[in-house]
Amino acid sequence: MSTTQPALAFEQADVLTAADRPADPPRRRRRLTEKVSWSTTTILILCAVTVLLPLYVTISMAFKTTGQAVDGNAFSLPAPFSIDGFVQAWNLTRFPVGAGISLFVTAGTVVATIVLAAFASYAIVRNWDRKLFRYSFFYLLAAMFIPFPVVALPQIQLTGRLGLDNPVGVVLLATMFQLSFSVLLFTAFLRSIPIELEESARIDGATTWQTFWKLIFPLLAPMSATVGIFAFLYAWNDFMLPSLIISDPNLQTLPVRQNLFQTQFSNNYNVSFASYLMAMAPAILAYLFTQRWVMEGVTQGAVKG
Repeated sequence: MSTTQPALAFEQADVLTAADRPADPPRRRRRLTEKVSWSTTTILILCAVTVLLPLYVTISMAFKTTGQAVDGNAFSLPAPFSIDGFVQAWNLTRFPVGAGISLFVTAGTVVATIVLAAFASYAIVRNWDRKLFRYSFFYLLAAMFIPFPVVALPQIQLTGRLGLDNPVGVVLLATMFQLSFSVLLFTAFLRSIPIELEESARIDGATTWQTFWKLIFPLLAPMSATVGIFAFLYAWNDFMLPSLIISDPNLQTLPVRQNLFQTQFSNNYNVSFASYLMAMAPAILAYLFTQRWVMEGVTQGAVKG
């Protein structure tokens, strides 16, 4: 008892002294100030201006009259607004026909690129230990570094002999040009999918075909959106490939039709800018509505792969 009593007394004294102590003054909240990188901000502003300024000029010139378009003041607002340029561009370029052909080429390229790239990437990733598939991947990557002018003449001759000097031939060639980059994206994303999912599907009796379509391909949706928007922008805006491959001027896409009427538009800037605006509007809208999936697919493939 004699040993415990001093200890208890000491603990009680310690508690009392702690209770009797004055409360600590409230801590002042420190304002967290984020450092602004003015160099990065300046570069981003300049990049935004280089994109927004030409877009503003295109929109303003498209809604001007012919007299306002040639007054030398490209940055002035149209006063009054006029749609005569759109009407003339619609008729001169036969916009519905050109838009339909461009839509066919673009849709065919997007679908073929997604399906073929997904097939090739799945086969390469799941058979990486085999030399044939591994070397096939390196072969596709090497194709990304071949300049288009090097293979342009052989492609023109080959498509002409096979009767593919039409929008169908453009779809096939555009798909081949997009295949290398698309396979690179798909393979990075497929490596993040656990192999155990496929093993469990095979235990349940699924074949390789069923495993790909019912299990793997739905999981590739974010990357498929990324590959699709890149293929869309390439096929819709491409000028070189259709102009070289398609022999019939009546089957040309919108970018080529605009070049055919370029001499006629030389003095009518409002007509030419109206035509450009109508042609690039679908691409801008497609990217605005799908940019979330594009960034999601790229980041997932980069982080997990």
